[in-house]
Amino acid sequence: MVVYVDLIFLTNLMIDGALIGLTAWMRQTKLVWWRWLLSAIVGALYVVMMFVPQFDFMFTFLIKFGFSLVMLSIAFGYKGLQAFTRTLGTFYIINFVAAGGILGVHYMLQSSGELFNGIWFTASGGMSFDLKIAFWFTFIIFFAVLLLFKIVQSAKRKTDRLCTYLGKVEVCIDEKVVSCTGLLDTGNQLTDPLSRMPVMVMEVALWQEWLPDSWKHRLKQESPDKLIMELDQQQFKWQDRLRLVPYRGINKGTAFMLAIKPDRVRVTMEEMTYETTKVLIGLDGGVLSSDGKYQAVIHPELVQEAASAQSTAQSAEATEKPLNVV
Repeated sequence: MVVYVDLIFLTNLMIDGALIGLTAWMRQTKLVWWRWLLSAIVGALYVVMMFVPQFDFMFTFLIKFGFSLVMLSIAFGYKGLQAFTRTLGTFYIINFVAAGGILGVHYMLQSSGELFNGIWFTASGGMSFDLKIAFWFTFIIFFAVLLLFKIVQSAKRKTDRLCTYLGKVEVCIDEKVVSCTGLLDTGNQLTDPLSRMPVMVMEVALWQEWLPDSWKHRLKQESPDKLIMELDQQQFKWQDRLRLVPYRGINKGTAFMLAIKPDRVRVTMEEMTYETTKVLIGLDGGVLSSDGKYQAVIHPELVQEAASAQSTAQSAEATEKPLNVV
């Protein structure tokens, strides 16, 4: 059998480098290039030692675990036991994911005949499996699994960041309450130029029960002022609450958004509740979130002004309390 040690060394150098790099990405740690390279070289040299008979004692659990500690120490340094333990755990999780992915893809591609041909029985009656995986198959699937793992983790991080800006929205008009999930958009500066009230955008589908039936589909295609002009022939009890709010879209000219003046709006985010009456509800004829995570876009002033009002009220209440003199 011919063994190309240089090829094995370079392959494991790339694999160990990828594992260290993905560990740093998971831990959100910046790597120094020479530490990264030196750590990968140490890992690759350990694999090369498999072909030196004098070093067979090194392939035990304790030695393997010790080499992983050395690799991580070189790549990340030691910044405390807690940080190092988390890095070590992340490193092994990525290793197990990669190894499990390779085995899973390998057995998924096997036919029943190939699978059973790899089973053999020992003299004591035990059953073993003969695992034969091609070199290039392992190499390609390894990086494919790591890429898929990174994509999944990126999507999870994006979802986690999004959840921090999500809150429960309750809009009250007369005795009607419309509830949904809203996304706090810090870049939203849409306000009514006349009243200077902030505008919170909601999907018109949430109001379909109380709005004219034809509005849901026509709001997306027709001008809102045309819909208001047609209200002379229809019965709509909230007609005096309707407003037309001008706005400028991306790569578009000035347009108008149909809005309703509610009695009050309550926003709950991270166990904090903000309530205000100075707000307009803009109606959007489309879908704000393609995956349905939210149905409203919360104006940042709703949270800021409500928080300031609560803070002022608490300060005034504390000032009015009598002082106890001992």
